[in-house]
Amino acid sequence: MKFGVVVFPGSNCDRDMIEALKNDMGQQVIELWHKDKDLSMFNTEDCIVLPGGFSYGDYLRCGAIAKFSPMMQSVIEFAKSGGKVLGICNGFQILCESGLLPGILLRNSQQQFVCKNVFIKEAAAGACEALKIPVAHGEGRYFADDKTLEELEMHRQIIYRYCDEKCVVNKESNPNGAIHNIAGICNKERNVYGMMPHPERACSSALGNEDGRKIFGHLFGIN
Repeated sequence: MKFGVVVFPGSNCDRDMIEALKNDMGQQVIELWHKDKDLSMFNTEDCIVLPGGFSYGDYLRCGAIAKFSPMMQSVIEFAKSGGKVLGICNGFQILCESGLLPGILLRNSQQQFVCKNVFIKEAAAGACEALKIPVAHGEGRYFADDKTLEELEMHRQIIYRYCDEKCVVNKESNPNGAIHNIAGICNKERNVYGMMPHPERACSSALGNEDGRKIFGHLFGIN
């Protein structure tokens, strides 16, 4: 399995992602520049990653300009053909702006940037392991209308929810006011994933936290 990490002007977590995938988990990684278009070296078993940061300075709305980049046009085609795509933080915002994932990321409910460790859990019934994962965002409050939320629940597209260290989903554990404590979702076809927390920042024993490995294991079967 190969991973392609897209680098936009303003990306600031691309190196973190490359370090985690390549050096911590031993995966093959290829850097992809936002002005390029070629994804011919990837097949549908591979994954394109949109990292965190402030693509194009986050002008207009977060991710609103990045969706028009040449590389994103190729990523959209890749996803529609069944290829795997993962968006973290700003990457999640880009996926929503591009229409690859439903909903939108709004300004945090407290109107402040949040940067800290939080706990999240798999949303699947019976999942009961709280993973400690960092967040760092100002616009991470996931929102969708009632019809979209109903469809997300029906098709089990909510993949992670914010919780406390005992795996209880509650208001106090929600760092940004996201509706239904949603921390991450996927599309109906289950090949496009987006989440606000940063698993790539929790993959090294040197950082004292390797819970992020479990997320990559859950999504892609690697650790």
